[in-house]
Amino acid sequence: MASKENNAISGNPDEADLIWDAMEVLPEGIAVFDAERRLITCNRLYIGLFPKVSDLIVPGVLWRDLLIAGAERGQFAEAATNPEEWIEKRLNDEFPLNQTIEIELANGVICQAQFSVTNRGGFVVVCTDITERKRTEALMREQENILRTVLETSPLAIVMARLHDARILYRSPAAVKFFGETENAFEHYADPKDREKYVDKLMRAGRVDDYHVTLRDARGQLCATTSWGRLVEFEGDTYVVTAIMDLTDQQEREAMIRQILEACPTPIQMSKAYTGEVLFSSRETISLFGRVNSAKQFYVKPDQREEYLKQLRRDGSVTEYKGQYLNADKKPFWGAVSARLIRYNGEEVIVSNTRDMTEQLRIEAELAQQRDHLYQNEKLSAMGELLAGVAHELNNPLSVVVGHSLMLREDCKEPELLRQVEKISNAAERCARIVKTFLTMARQNTARMQSVDINEIAHTAVDVVRYGDAASDVNITCNLGTDLTKICADSDQITQVFINLILNAEQAMRDAGVGQKITVSTQQAKNDTGVEIMVEDDGPGIPENIRSRVFEPFFTTKEVGDGTGIGLALCHRIIQSHEGHITVAAGANGGSVFRIFLPRDTEVRGNAQASQTSDLATNRLRILILDDEEDVAELNAEILTRGGYQVDTFNHAELALESMRHHDYGLILSDLNMPETDGRGFFETIKQEFPEMISKTGFVTGDTMGRSSQSFLGEANRPCIEKPVSPKELRAFVTEILAKTKQVTE
Repeated sequence: MASKENNAISGNPDEADLIWDAMEVLPEGIAVFDAERRLITCNRLYIGLFPKVSDLIVPGVLWRDLLIAGAERGQFAEAATNPEEWIEKRLNDEFPLNQTIEIELANGVICQAQFSVTNRGGFVVVCTDITERKRTEALMREQENILRTVLETSPLAIVMARLHDARILYRSPAAVKFFGETENAFEHYADPKDREKYVDKLMRAGRVDDYHVTLRDARGQLCATTSWGRLVEFEGDTYVVTAIMDLTDQQEREAMIRQILEACPTPIQMSKAYTGEVLFSSRETISLFGRVNSAKQFYVKPDQREEYLKQLRRDGSVTEYKGQYLNADKKPFWGAVSARLIRYNGEEVIVSNTRDMTEQLRIEAELAQQRDHLYQNEKLSAMGELLAGVAHELNNPLSVVVGHSLMLREDCKEPELLRQVEKISNAAERCARIVKTFLTMARQNTARMQSVDINEIAHTAVDVVRYGDAASDVNITCNLGTDLTKICADSDQITQVFINLILNAEQAMRDAGVGQKITVSTQQAKNDTGVEIMVEDDGPGIPENIRSRVFEPFFTTKEVGDGTGIGLALCHRIIQSHEGHITVAAGANGGSVFRIFLPRDTEVRGNAQASQTSDLATNRLRILILDDEEDVAELNAEILTRGGYQVDTFNHAELALESMRHHDYGLILSDLNMPETDGRGFFETIKQEFPEMISKTGFVTGDTMGRSSQSFLGEANRPCIEKPVSPKELRAFVTEILAKTKQVTE
């Protein structure tokens, strides 16, 4: 081994030591050989590079011997398979003076050896361990190959273009396929300003990710794309490297999926099981719940989600899990959730749909109420059948009293006698209104719209209430306007509205022990559009928090068994069907006030009817009246005779038919309930023998409640007026039929 003592490099020991120290601190292994190629000296790093022959590396050893020993001892990787051949080749080759060679050692070290000739004919070997450098270069080459492979096979279009002029330096095969053989990046943009905006953002931020822009492909068509861009320095210039993804197919797929989800009628949602974070919400879900970040915000009670999640994790799915949730307006509602638990991106995710049960629960509640209502209807129907028979027997004599009293009022000139007649007439009319109202309350007919006086309806309703509860200490008064506009309404239904409102107020005051006055008022509406009705009381009133619900079906503040919640809802429906509206508010002095608006009757009847009556009366139109009650028939005949008509009365259908075979009649008025041949049989014979008289036939009857009568009147589709009938009503009824008959013939 070389040492300071056996070094003969310099005759000056100090200089030799200095040179020796310099060689030891060098990062390379250095060995000096003389002209005979014997080792003169070397540093320790040189010896360390060749561990398998380190014992031979001593001054005086020949280069040749070191080479042979290294091959035989396996020092050199190339000599491992055939040392003899390797030695012979190396010894025969020209010595690599003034050359640099690379030697791979068996231990994996790569050594770079540089041979330099000295002035005395020897040479110096400088050996550098370049293993890491070679490894780095190999890694870089590998990375370059990988990068090239990635670029060549990447579906993204990669473009490297100079920053200042957009000249393309590199484009991947995908870029060539997408853009064609372009030379400048400006060619890729539909509008050159788009690249300027892109570059401006890139320069300000240093990078751009998911940048959406419309580009032009090789066919010249515009395509939606997204880009990722970076700035790089290369050979003294700044370049823009951009990766571009064509979004055309993706947008089409997303549009299809979006369309499917948006068209899906059920609310669909994805949320993280643990945190509740919402990953996806369909349009229906947003409409139901609103836009929220966490599914935990859906629940009225937070612990309900834990129960739901526990069941979901146990079974993997739930079906129709019912609970209370908060809708988009933060109002609670009952819903049913069906869900599945899946793994998504390594996390538990819930895929669910929620069904709003509000309508279902409403229907179920309504069906339950309807079952009860059906039971009540059955009792009402039975009562109606009974009332039908009673009304028929009552209406006929009542018609005689009402009719004759009214005619007496028309004929009487003596004041005292007129006063007595008016008392009889008023009492008779009151009885008639009471009977009609009772029938109205039991009847379930469709509305019969006609021009009516609202004040008459109000009087009738108040009379009925007073009659039904004469012992009540509640004072019911009327404050009715004068010269009110006529309205088009079903008087029976509007009467029922008045009665319901008055009875409700009366019962509320009686139960609370507060109030003693109910006032029914009418007045002309603004701009003469109709009439306004107020039913006001000084009772306990309706709390403000439930005032808006009083018209809801089956909503009641009464105790169970005391109220059905149908009355006010029925009032609301009746008023709406008349194209009006009803509201409730607090009264000025406590209590409640119900306000009703009903539109005016837009049809003009008065003058036309008067004219028609006059014309027809002048022509002495002949009318046939059929009624088994002789007094009623004669009364109606007298009323119409005074109106200028010629009237024939009959108490049996056979006699009436026989007269029709010999006389021409302009109008036929028939009762329904009669012995032998009734109104149905009489009408069937008319259809067979006198079909031209069908449109000239009407019915005057006291039985409209019976099922048979209702069925027949619906089939016949002929006008009907209910007994008892006043002279005014009978004449108007006749005039209306004749007017319609004239319109048909014309």
